[in-house]
Amino acid sequence: MRRRQFFGLLGGVAAWPVVAHAQRPAGGDIPRIGAIFGSQSENNTEFRNGLREAGYVDSENILIEERLHGSAVERADEFVREFVALKCKVIFAGTPYAIRAATKATSTVPIVGVDLESDPVASGLVKSVARPGGNFTGFFLDIPDLGGKQIELLMEAIRQISRIAVVWDETIGEVQFHAAEAAPRPPGVELLSLPIRRVEDFSTALERAVQARAQGLILLSSPMIFLQRARIASLALQARMPTVSLFTVFPTVGGLMAYGPNFPLLYRQAASYVGRILAGANPGDLPIQRPTKFELVINLRTAKALNIEMAPTLLARADEVIE
Repeated sequence: MRRRQFFGLLGGVAAWPVVAHAQRPAGGDIPRIGAIFGSQSENNTEFRNGLREAGYVDSENILIEERLHGSAVERADEFVREFVALKCKVIFAGTPYAIRAATKATSTVPIVGVDLESDPVASGLVKSVARPGGNFTGFFLDIPDLGGKQIELLMEAIRQISRIAVVWDETIGEVQFHAAEAAPRPPGVELLSLPIRRVEDFSTALERAVQARAQGLILLSSPMIFLQRARIASLALQARMPTVSLFTVFPTVGGLMAYGPNFPLLYRQAASYVGRILAGANPGDLPIQRPTKFELVINLRTAKALNIEMAPTLLARADEVIE
């Protein structure tokens, strides 16, 4: 049951003006948008919905060149080269791999990115959050205390927990893992680091968590983890491992809990930046945006399968309970 839904972004994204009737360019010169995603999901759909809200419809007044890199993240470089050759007006990079490829390939084509793992200033992508400068802007998670919140939720769901395993993608997730590692937690609560690099590493990571007698599992953000969410949820259930993710769709495929932003809406809002750039805005003048509101989703069926009696106070705070 859906209890409440909210999402806010710094900078007043919800109040941005909408281009209600973007016209088809004269002479049939329809601008192309190159868009790279990790996989096909509701994020892709909401990106297109966001463009439509801004007045841009595929095959009418824009052409969307959409590509999926899946687990072959090196293909992002190939896609960006293709977009540059096609003279795309804007490149949308929906994963950190795509952002790396795009910013490496061009310093002139405007780029809008979504990255849930990096610090845009520390990584050198932008000069500042308020005024990025250059040809790149985007939407970043970069919330240091999110890992601490996930630890709190596991401790509230599982009484007397003392060992929590953390699965993280070591190809892009080091900053995120160290933030979780540094998050305050009660004395005696140990974190077990389970870095992965490939899809095949998930099974081994779960086996290590079980062998180490971890009582709960945190999944940090990664396009690979998002792509494999259903498989991970199934493996965790088989291992009888309570799991929390920041992907709010995770409980819908059998995971126990999720706490994070509304990601489809994040991609929808990113599309509005693409629309603004098509209308003449400079990406260097568009501030980096971060989600400020988060949703708690709990799968009560999974809790019952794991013989976990969720605290009434925790259920009362949930934005969605799957029964």
